[in-house]
Amino acid sequence: MMKLKFLTRALITSIFFSAVLFIVAGRIGYYQGWIFAGTNIFTTMMTFWSVRNNPELIKERSGIGEGTKSWDKLILGLSAFSYLIYLVISGLDSGRYQWSPDFHWSLYVSGIILTIAGQVIFLTAKKENKFFSTSVRIQKEREHTVCNTGVYKIVRHPGYIEYMQMTKWHLIPKIW
Repeated sequence: MMKLKFLTRALITSIFFSAVLFIVAGRIGYYQGWIFAGTNIFTTMMTFWSVRNNPELIKERSGIGEGTKSWDKLILGLSAFSYLIYLVISGLDSGRYQWSPDFHWSLYVSGIILTIAGQVIFLTAKKENKFFSTSVRIQKEREHTVCNTGVYKIVRHPGYIEYMQMTKWHLIPKIW
């Protein structure tokens, strides 16, 4: 039951953000929107696949954990709000008003490949570190320790690498 709830919630979130993009774009025949929606659903399924057999991780990654500081909750809220703004700008730009010039198809393909590659790095980090969480917190109830194996031997927090990689593509709204 927990698996189904986790997957359903993640898919609803992906569909919601995709719907926002299409609504703002003002048209259903918006191929960048379909690329965005497809990539979102694909990466959502990758996330589910990576935790599907671990109820403890599903529980931890299903929401904001106990003991999360108020500043981190604020950052999470601002992050969600900035993501909505990004979608609105993208939809208005490439979907409705065509403010930016069209890009070569290879840039779209590069964006998709880098997005999926970034998600693979992100999921590798999440799989390696059982304490990887939605928010910053010491998980005393789970006997929190520092992860220093796998990709964490190379980078202190590989999840941030993926986030930075995604952010640079989000600076170019027309790509989606």
